[in-house]
Amino acid sequence: MAKLKPVSPAAFTEARDEAHAVLAHLMTRLAPGEHVVRLGVGMEGQDKPLSATLPITVKGDGGAEDLVGVEPKYFDNFVFLLACGLAQTMCYGVMYLRSPASAGKVDCASYTVQAWDLDWGTLTECDAARAQELIGDREPAAFADAFGVHSEDDDGGESVYPPVAYTIL
Repeated sequence: MAKLKPVSPAAFTEARDEAHAVLAHLMTRLAPGEHVVRLGVGMEGQDKPLSATLPITVKGDGGAEDLVGVEPKYFDNFVFLLACGLAQTMCYGVMYLRSPASAGKVDCASYTVQAWDLDWGTLTECDAARAQELIGDREPAAFADAFGVHSEDDDGGESVYPPVAYTIL
């Protein structure tokens, strides 16, 4: 069984707040339709990664008034696992979004997949080739470059939690 280094309640709170912000930013970028966000988080010494799935339904016409729906139990579970991955530098994983393919796609795939790497407490977007490498045959889809999931006013476009992740003690 893997053992994680303890993190302070303040560091976990920051990571949980960041997980909420990531999901809020992701949901504002979704077009109407049925989407699924999946997250796998592993750690050294663990045989199988932990996973969470978050179904998201967007109803509307693609405007600011669209209704975004998630079930609270799935949302809370997803936020908790993402916060654990952001708070613990010994974690690694992948978060990916499966969305309905845009009308008129040349490859005729029914889904589009975008992915983000979770590594050393950092969540960063992947290009289409890296997304295909990470997801492989799990999702038969067209792969696309991922968008940034952090707000535009973030200075570096990525966050590291806890903030002392790269500080040598």
